[in-house]
Amino acid sequence: MSDNQLLVENVLFRFGAIAVFENLSLAVSRGEFVAVVGPSGCGKTTLLDLFSRFRKPDSGIVECAGRVRMVYQHDSLFPWQTVSENIALGVSHLADSGEQRRQVAEMLSVINLEQFADNYPHQLSGGMRRRVELARALAGGSDILLLDEPFSALDYLTRLRMRNELSRMLEEFPRTVVLVTHDIEEAAQLADRVIVFSERPARICCEVKLALARPRELTHPQVVETVHRILAELGLEHREQRFTVMA
Repeated sequence: MSDNQLLVENVLFRFGAIAVFENLSLAVSRGEFVAVVGPSGCGKTTLLDLFSRFRKPDSGIVECAGRVRMVYQHDSLFPWQTVSENIALGVSHLADSGEQRRQVAEMLSVINLEQFADNYPHQLSGGMRRRVELARALAGGSDILLLDEPFSALDYLTRLRMRNELSRMLEEFPRTVVLVTHDIEEAAQLADRVIVFSERPARICCEVKLALARPRELTHPQVVETVHRILAELGLEHREQRFTVMA
């Protein structure tokens, strides 16, 4: 795989008679943050399922070099376990119980929820629960983080805060990241590269690279231009309008 940590090459995947991918190829480099956007039902989540080995392609190559953790769209915390106990699941593979406790304490500090260590998920806000899920996914030395619309259920202001939280956490615990999102603004604000899928069977109709440090301001010219370009590629904005707006 050379320096690629994730790879799909000439992949065919079908749900019955429905072709989701036909000859799809995509490589994700080690340490890269890639966001995938596109129409509903085009196969974005299926791509994560292939990377995580939850699904297998009908043909083609899927390679994944490293331990994968995934954060889903819907809350996946265990309601009968405390914040500490939920995070501890991320380090349960470690043989040393003392190291487990140390890493749980470290992650509680990272997400600034030490005082909520013994609380249960129903006692937390939506944003706090997302922070616990991210902490669990980043704990224990995982290599790859797959994010399936992790902030979609949150209100707008909380989503903005969570983007900054994610950027901060990845600065401290670098990972290779693939983010699936319907939020084009979110993709432009977070990713090193944005992949735009077409309708099914999905193909890559556009790639946009952003050589900007995180966290990024929504008003940064490259972020604004990226949002307009993706909207145009998806047929949601005329290219002529984009250049008028940016003039």
